[in-house]
Amino acid sequence: MSALIKGFSDQGVVTVNRVVLKPGFDVDDLQERVALLCENVKTYHSDTGFVGGFVCLNTGMISNEGSDIGKPVESPLKDREALIVTFWRSFEEHEASHRSSTFQPLFREVIELCENGNEEVAYTMLWSGAAYSAEEAAAARRAKRDHAA
Repeated sequence: MSALIKGFSDQGVVTVNRVVLKPGFDVDDLQERVALLCENVKTYHSDTGFVGGFVCLNTGMISNEGSDIGKPVESPLKDREALIVTFWRSFEEHEASHRSSTFQPLFREVIELCENGNEEVAYTMLWSGAAYSAEEAAAARRAKRDHAA
């Protein structure tokens, strides 16, 4: 497995929070509150299990090539839905971070934005990988051509 997050072990855990903004809140509100929360996690938990993470926003675009549920034009959650994805050495260390006194007030401020409440699901990584370089891609295509059954 190739690590997309440097230092993330295949024994680690990935957590995913799905945030759907309540009416009256916007992306700026989300970015401000999540930035404070993420800075807190990096500051207080980088040496107690936190490995990395990212936050991504629903662009509204739906891949008709990668979907099989019809041909929608745009997601109704455009600019209202975000995923907060974090990488941890262990689930136990993740849980301990959430019990910290510095984390809880900031976490509650993010939850105030959420129309959908909050459910944070933990996953184990099955695969991750970065794109090939141009040379590696050409070699992979040659290998497929020459050796694929």
